[in-house]
Formats: sequence, C-alpha cells, structure tokens
Amino acid sequence: MQICITLDVMLARRKVTSRDLAKHVGITEQNLSLLKSGKVKGIRFATLEKICEFLECQPGDILQYATEEEEQQETPGQAA
Repeated sequence: MQICITLDVMLARRKVTSRDLAKHVGITEQNLSLLKSGKVKGIRFATLEKICEFLECQPGDILQYATEEEEQQETPGQAA
C-alpha cells in the first residue's frame, strides 16, 4: 500500500511548470522531481499546503492511495 503524488496531472491541468511550483513552494527542482517520482517517504504539511495553495487544489486532488494490487498492475514485471 502506498500513497502516490500525482503532481504531473495537476501541473498539466493548471499549465504550470515544475520550476514555477518549486520556486513558490521554496524547494529545489530536484526535490520536486523526487516528490513527483514517488522516491520520498513523506511530505511536510507546510509543503503540501503551499503546493495546494499555488495549484488552487485540495490535497485529495494530488494524493492517491494505491493498494499493492493496483501498484502491481501499474508496474508489471517488477517483483513485489
């Protein structure tokens, strides 16, 4: 089970670049990239708040809960 961040979808909808979002939130583009790729284990509420403020969205718009079964369907061929 995992909570995924679907920032790419919201960035595209809002026509916002990763660079602009990172600048507003106060994090590096590298850290934003790690966040988007799911390589981080957590996010501060303050960071989440700034992201939602800038993108004019709710946390549920960019966070998605995936079960192990759903994760395996998205990444076929990977060992569990």
